[in-house]
Amino acid sequence: MVYFIGAGPGDPDLITVKGRKIVEKADVIIYAGSLVNKEIIGCRREDAKVYNSASMTLEEVIEVMEDSVEKGLLVARVHTGDPSIYGAIREQMDILEEKNIEYSVIPGVSSFVGAAAAIKKEFTLPGVTQTVILTRLEGRTPVPEKEQLEKLAAHKASMCIFLSVHMIDQVVERLLVHYEKETPIAIIQRATWEDQKVVMGTLENIGEKVKEANITKTAQILVGHFLGNEYELSKLYDKTFSHEFRKAK
Repeated sequence: MVYFIGAGPGDPDLITVKGRKIVEKADVIIYAGSLVNKEIIGCRREDAKVYNSASMTLEEVIEVMEDSVEKGLLVARVHTGDPSIYGAIREQMDILEEKNIEYSVIPGVSSFVGAAAAIKKEFTLPGVTQTVILTRLEGRTPVPEKEQLEKLAAHKASMCIFLSVHMIDQVVERLLVHYEKETPIAIIQRATWEDQKVVMGTLENIGEKVKEANITKTAQILVGHFLGNEYELSKLYDKTFSHEFRKAK
C-alpha cells in the first residue's frame, strides 16, 4: 500500500494525526526533501528506509514504490503542504493504477492557509470577496493563456500566488493591470517554520521590500483587499438573521 501524505507547510505539528500515524509505521518513506521539514519524518521507525525524492526521477520513485509493495511493505510518500496543489501526484497515481498498486491520499495543510494564519487574515470577507484564486506565474512550467495572472486579476478576488516570489517585479506589473497601486500585498516566506519571514506592503512598494528582505524562494504571495480592514460583518452570527439553527431576535 502506498500513502500520499500532505506534510503541511513546515511546522512539524501541522501534519494531520492520520498522516503522522502512517509515517510512524511506514516501512519505506519517500519525502520531498527540498521542501518538507525533516522533523516531520523524525517520528519514523528506526529501521524505516528513507528516500529523498528531490534527487530522484519519476521512474525512480515509482520503482521504489513498486519494489516495496511487492515485498508487502507500507510506503509513505510525503509531500509538502497538501499534495493536490502543485504536488505532481497525478502522474504518480496514474502509473500506480496502471500497475494495479493500491494507494490512498491523506490531505494536508497547504502553505496558502499557513500563510493566512501567519498574518492573521481571512480570505473570504463579506462585502469584499467570496472567492480565492490559487495560481502561479509561468516559469519553466508554463501556464495556460487563459490563466495569465493579469486575466485572473480582473476578478479582484483574494489571490494566493505560489512559486513566483523570485519574479516579484513581473507579478506586480501584471497585477497592476487591474488592481490599484495601493492594493495591499503580503509575502510570507516559509510560513509556519521557525524562521518564517513576513513582509507587508502595497503593490507600489512590495518589490523593493522583498528585495531588501532578500526573499527569493519558498514564499507565498497574498494579494487583495481581504488584507485591508474594511468589510461587512458576517450573517452567520448576526442576531437579526435567521437560519436553521437560530431564530432572529
